[in-house]
Amino acid sequence: METQAIDVSVIMQRKALDNRWQSHQWLPLEVLDTAALPPGGARCLLDDVDDTRWIFPGFAIKLFSDEGEGYYLNLSSAVPCWFIMWRIEQIGAQEVAVPKAVTLSYNEAARLMDGGEQVETLPASAAIIERLSMFTQQHYQSEVKRKRKKPSFEGGAGVDRMAQAEGKDNGSR
Repeated sequence: METQAIDVSVIMQRKALDNRWQSHQWLPLEVLDTAALPPGGARCLLDDVDDTRWIFPGFAIKLFSDEGEGYYLNLSSAVPCWFIMWRIEQIGAQEVAVPKAVTLSYNEAARLMDGGEQVETLPASAAIIERLSMFTQQHYQSEVKRKRKKPSFEGGAGVDRMAQAEGKDNGSR
C-alpha cells in the first residue's frame, strides 16, 4: 500500500565558517511543498560569499505500508523530521550539495547512513506530521515482543524440554 505523492523541493545552504580547517558547510535549510512554488529545475537562489542557497525540486514523497516501523520511530522522536540524503557535485564552476533522496522513514535513513551516505534532518511541518501519523495509525502494527526463556543449565533433559517447548511455540516439532 502506498499513498499519493507529496511533491517537495529542498533548499540547500552553504554557510561560511570561521574555521581554519573548513571554509564552509552545506546543510539542508528547508523542505517546501512544491505546489506552492513556480515551476523550474534546480537553480541558485542566492550566491554570496557568506550564504549560498540552491533549490532542488522534484522529490515525490510516497508513504509505504512496509515502512510503517520507520515512520513510527520518526513520530516517536522528540522532533519528527525529514531525512535528506545529499552528495557534493560539480554544477558549473561550483561544488554544490545536491539532495538525492528525501524520506520520512527513520529506517530508510538508517539504511542510507549504513551505506556511507550523508544524511541530515529538518523538522517536519505540523501538516506533514499529521498526515504521517494518520498513515502510520492505519498501516502499522507493532510486533508483540514475547519474553524468551533463559537457556537451561540443567544439561540434557532440561535442554530437551526447553527445545520441545520452543518447537510447540513456533508451531513445529
